Amino acid sequence: MLSQPLLRLASTVSRRRMKLLLVIALLTYVASVWGNLVNMRSIQENGELRIESRIEEIIEPLREKIRDLEKSFTQKYPPVKFLSEKDRKRILVTGGAGFVGSHLTDKLMMDGHKVTVVDNFFTGRKRNVEHWIGHENFELINHDVVEPLYIEVDQIYHLASPASPPNYMYNPIKTLKTNTIGTLNMLGLAKRVGARLLLASTSEVYGDPEVHPQTEDYWGHVNPIGPRACYDEGKRVAETMCYAYMKQEGPLTVYGSGSQTRAFQYVSDLVNGLVALMNSNVSSPVNLGNPEEHTILEFAQLIKNLVGSGSEIQFLSEAQDDPQKRKPDIKKAKLMLGWEPVVPLEEGLNKAIHYFRKELEYQANNQYIPKPKPTRIKKGRTRHN
Repeated sequence: MLSQPLLRLASTVSRRRMKLLLVIALLTYVASVWGNLVNMRSIQENGELRIESRIEEIIEPLREKIRDLEKSFTQKYPPVKFLSEKDRKRILVTGGAGFVGSHLTDKLMMDGHKVTVVDNFFTGRKRNVEHWIGHENFELINHDVVEPLYIEVDQIYHLASPASPPNYMYNPIKTLKTNTIGTLNMLGLAKRVGARLLLASTSEVYGDPEVHPQTEDYWGHVNPIGPRACYDEGKRVAETMCYAYMKQEGPLTVYGSGSQTRAFQYVSDLVNGLVALMNSNVSSPVNLGNPEEHTILEFAQLIKNLVGSGSEIQFLSEAQDDPQKRKPDIKKAKLMLGWEPVVPLEEGLNKAIHYFRKELEYQANNQYIPKPKPTRIKKGRTRHN
């Protein structure tokens, strides 16, 4: 049997071992819990990082926009001459982001004009004109001239077209459409708003010339089906269309010297006068006209200005028995009908011009094209021999 001191020693050792085991177990548990907490925190932090990264992706383009706006407010532009509203022109430059177009834009902007650049950026580059972006006199429109454009301008510089052989031969049909349909659209715009158009053509219209040097009246020596034809012939057609549009505006004809006078009234004034006369007690003749008298030449010049026409005024021989003066006295209409014309001459002419333009557009869009009649086969009796 063990003595009493030995038993006490064994008991003490057992208690210490148990305490040690409990401490080890506790430390193991704490380490496990801490590991889980650290792992959960890591997962949470990763999730937060992913969310923050996603938010950053969304916000960065907005920051870029804000920087662009700040830059536009603080951007230093090249010096621009001040022009009054009377002298400042609204100018359209097609192909204005190209090499020549961008230099032309710089010149026009620094001269003080309002410039609109239209470009589809096929060969043009936005960076060529970006130093003007944000300026109150400048506008950049991403647009293809093959599609119609509806803006108000005073002048059109039509430069839109790929110019180097690799570029214009890359897509021949597109080159043809740009130089034909595009030019037609710009001519239509010029006609609608009364603008002056300048077409930038090319020496390629002379082809492989047989005359040297080439003058403007040389017709050229061009292969219409060669690899360069899309550009050569496209520009030649563009020149033809410009000439056709110019010739389309026939001269304004004035018979005699134009010194004979007339007094015109707008149709609504006449209609109001007719209704007033019908519903009055007056049964005697009444003059319904406008006493504002102008010469025929003055009318011709006013109409030319309002239309924005470049037509010349052509003087023809004086018509037989053409009255030299005409001006109605409308005192009776004022007194007995309480009527007088109220539409000013220029306002009435503008309304008439608008009406006839609409009529011409309607006629152009609704032309009657007769269908060919089907061939009729005559039926006859069979001839028996």
